[in-house]
Amino acid sequence: MTMPAASSARPDAAHPGAASRDAAARTDAGARSEALSSRLSGTVRIVGAGLLGASIGHALRAAGVDVALEDTSPAQLSLAVDYGAGRAATAQDRPTLIVVAVPPDVVADVVERELRTHPGVVVTDVASVKLEPLRTLRERGVDLTHYIGSHPLAGRERGGAISARADIFVGRPWVVCRDAETPAADLALVESLALELGAMPLEMTPEDHDRSVALVSHVPQLVASLLAGRFTDAADGSLRLAGQGVRDTTRIAASAPELWVQILSANAAPVVDVLDQLSVDLARVADALRAPDAPGARREVADTIRRGNEGVERLPGKHGQNRRFATMVVMVDDTAGQLGRLFGDLGELGVNVEDLRLEHSPGAPFGLAEVSVVPAALHGAAEGLEQRGWKIASTSND
Repeated sequence: MTMPAASSARPDAAHPGAASRDAAARTDAGARSEALSSRLSGTVRIVGAGLLGASIGHALRAAGVDVALEDTSPAQLSLAVDYGAGRAATAQDRPTLIVVAVPPDVVADVVERELRTHPGVVVTDVASVKLEPLRTLRERGVDLTHYIGSHPLAGRERGGAISARADIFVGRPWVVCRDAETPAADLALVESLALELGAMPLEMTPEDHDRSVALVSHVPQLVASLLAGRFTDAADGSLRLAGQGVRDTTRIAASAPELWVQILSANAAPVVDVLDQLSVDLARVADALRAPDAPGARREVADTIRRGNEGVERLPGKHGQNRRFATMVVMVDDTAGQLGRLFGDLGELGVNVEDLRLEHSPGAPFGLAEVSVVPAALHGAAEGLEQRGWKIASTSND
């Protein structure tokens, strides 16, 4: 889920070394982009210097674009400037593009202010809900000729300017919501912004966007939170059995409640539609399990799992493909350099790692690395690693 906030974002426990790695990533991105010619010119004004706003600033600055930042929080603004996301905005600025990156409940207010303060300048916002702000602006009679709502499907577990990175948009969809009155030059400018940041512009209507994110982002957040909420009263012994499956399922439950109240309230109707359908599915499988020996009960459970298989198969994988990979689980000692050695051995075997997941074994001095490879490479990879002393816990070629 993206973080459409300025100062507000998902607070998370600081990860050791995270700040230094983020700073290095910002520096590396700047060095790589020095030779790039920007698709944008003039000054880009960014209102909201939180995770998304500051990340956009870093990426544009790396491409040589002048970035003027504004935020209601002086501390947040100072952090963003100190980290190199841009400079503080001034009254003398004449922006060629304005990006609004503030919390959902104030998007309409800020967009309206920017349109009135900077007539003729293209204004876009990056909030995760598109229809509600648009309705509010229309009800107020605001001239929306130069407003184009957009939404980068990007974010991080932690928020704020300190967590901003120039590369979080690379390869991610960036939805652009135009209408029949949108000038072609304005549309091209917003799409140029997305392309400059390495994202993939995708045109959708506000209605289609909000229905889509309800299904793939907003309801998953609620489902993860509801499931994780069952852990609060669970016995410690039960939680010690938790493996990677439940961690994957509940990872996003660590999100900030105050932000999600805004998002879910603004997109309530599409979210409720999906929740109502989901509640029917849950009731059906619960009824089957109440009487598992009844005729058709086992089929109902099997069909539930099978439909899940089919749904997962439809999710785009690497490079946007629906391709599935074979996996092998490798035991890795919890010592420095072991993952590097694993990748080095796979490289010598001529095996490309398509994906990687790590699971730590509670109380044990090793972890489990689930390595995804093309099916044709699975046997040779597993055999080659075993010859090099690695222990393969399991393989799967589904």
